[in-house]
Amino acid sequence: MTERSIIALISAPSGFAGRTDALPVPTSDWNHVEPVNEALEALLGVRTSVLRLISVEGGTYMGGGLVTYHVEAHDEPDRTKLQPSWEPSANARNRLPYARPGGPAELIAWADGQIERTGPAVQVRTWNLSTIHRLPTANGPVWLKAIPSFFADEGAVIKMVAEHDPTLVPEVIAAAPQRVLLGDAPGDKCWPIKPEHVELIVPRWVAVQNALAGAPRIRPSAVPMPSFGLPDTLTHGDFHPGNWRAGGQIIDWSDAVWGHPALDACRAIEHSPSEIHDHIRKVWAEAWLAHRPDSEPLKALEVGRRASHLHNAVKYQEFLDNIEKSERIYHEGDPQTELRAVRELLR
Repeated sequence: MTERSIIALISAPSGFAGRTDALPVPTSDWNHVEPVNEALEALLGVRTSVLRLISVEGGTYMGGGLVTYHVEAHDEPDRTKLQPSWEPSANARNRLPYARPGGPAELIAWADGQIERTGPAVQVRTWNLSTIHRLPTANGPVWLKAIPSFFADEGAVIKMVAEHDPTLVPEVIAAAPQRVLLGDAPGDKCWPIKPEHVELIVPRWVAVQNALAGAPRIRPSAVPMPSFGLPDTLTHGDFHPGNWRAGGQIIDWSDAVWGHPALDACRAIEHSPSEIHDHIRKVWAEAWLAHRPDSEPLKALEVGRRASHLHNAVKYQEFLDNIEKSERIYHEGDPQTELRAVRELLR
């Protein structure tokens, strides 16, 4: 694990309060802010929310190094633990509502109108693509997620899937533009991926895709490809094992688009070790042949490898075009990486 230290620039109810010295945190991912808030609460004696990433020194792709965040303290912090500092800007192009002071509190207040919380809300992750809070209730954790406007309506997409297999998705407790409140998805991520994970998730998702085939119900993928006897349908958009749960559910539907189902299978293959690629291909192809006996799913996967990387390149460029400048570090170079992958396949 790459080590991460953090510096927090603290905005408080009475105004900007200063910055912390560098603090170590036990996880490396820049967008994993639960341990950041834990360290700051222990230091400052008040609850905090990370608003946004300001800069990174060192580290590797999305993790490690010395990370500076803009942080909101929800009560007056112990200012003896802070140093004088410049104040982060109050506004910037493409800054998200949840990355502004008051944004996290507004989200939690909305959620509190839908559920009865039994303890403090915990900010788990935040970055330019989403912010996620875990909310305790008497019936277990509930998940509050907010996303930018360029993503799909996650609540509507999940309900679309649930029409055909409610066991494949979390429960939608409430939804509003750019936000959703979800029931818990049991089980760990399917990392490292195992054959039984593929068999648990892939055939059920193929069955839903087959049932949903027809007129587009959300925006189409920017990258069409030959059908090989398979229908355009709902695609998850980021169908890697980190978005599968061992309890049998699929999460994180904001990348969903209408397109060729091979895009999802190829995404799963791209994010899995080579020793399981053939198993993913076999399970996916057999699932589609059960619904569409005259289709050619394995041929679709060959073309789909190129289409998937092109789709990813367009998606990553959309991120870069629509997110705040300081957080472009998460995605800089990603479109070029995907285009190079296409070039290598063509060779």
